Amino acid sequence: MSSCKLKSPHLYLIRHGETEWSLSGQYTGRTDLPLTTHGEAAARKVGERLKNVSFAHVLTSPLQRARQTCALAALEPTPEIEPNLTEWDNGDYEGRTPAEISEEQPEWNLFRDGAPNGETPALISERVDRLIAHLRTLDGNVALFSHGHLCRVLAGRWIGLSVEQSERLLLNTASISILSYAHDRPDEPAIALWNAISFQAIEPGGTTATCHLHPEIRQNKPGNCPICGMALEPETITGY
Repeated sequence: MSSCKLKSPHLYLIRHGETEWSLSGQYTGRTDLPLTTHGEAAARKVGERLKNVSFAHVLTSPLQRARQTCALAALEPTPEIEPNLTEWDNGDYEGRTPAEISEEQPEWNLFRDGAPNGETPALISERVDRLIAHLRTLDGNVALFSHGHLCRVLAGRWIGLSVEQSERLLLNTASISILSYAHDRPDEPAIALWNAISFQAIEPGGTTATCHLHPEIRQNKPGNCPICGMALEPETITGY
């Protein structure tokens, strides 16, 4: 990876490592949990996988699990706190599991309905859109340490999806995703890599899988498009 600046930002989304609540499936918004031992090990692996990428900026959510992942990954330059990377506020549903909520509200969906006394989809969309506007003023590669729901909304809004549509973009802990532009054109935002969870190093020129109907969707292994469900086809990654 060249150390020269790129004309437009290439955003590396890193979801924090495992916590006790991500392991149990409890909604974790503003509760400030640390990483598990496994989460700490995975965070170090993130740094190893990104060791060949030169970053112009490293930004992290102020919450402990993201900051800890960022610190253990040990990327340069010195990380900066970005409040808009904070996880979705789950309000009254904080700490509860989807199964528990479903017993009371079987039709409830966070990405469509928001959480009582928490952030609505409109509010999270506004916050993420402000973040995207700021990120588009930056040059070079940008590492973003954040959270599952926030990263899914960020990726969705980056390519023009609604918050509700962003639910389809599933994301594992300690995963790496890349948001960029097709043909390096600011009017063609794209997802260059999604939910990469293997311990392989992230390198330009690798192989990814993409959907011919939704070329903005790419991931580092075979599977199905999260938008239309069609099987992904192999493609060589270039230029990130």
